[in-house]
Amino acid sequence: MPDEGLKQQLSPLKQLRQRVGLTQAELARRIGVSNRAVRAWEKGEYPPTLTVLQMRSLCSELAITFDEPPDEFGPGNSL
Repeated sequence: MPDEGLKQQLSPLKQLRQRVGLTQAELARRIGVSNRAVRAWEKGEYPPTLTVLQMRSLCSELAITFDEPPDEFGPGNSL
């Protein structure tokens, strides 16, 4: 059974996305991936697999530098 505390934590990706006021759908559209992919990344179901161009777009949309993305985007990881 999943740890309830872990389920309550926001993933770093979700924190960053919410900080800039984007929905999952908006972020997905802007970086060229599906809504389902963003949702899965935030839930920690699997890590992002992005091209360098997509990663640069992600960083730009989240107002972070290319060197700042967290190692893991899933719940339970801190920024």
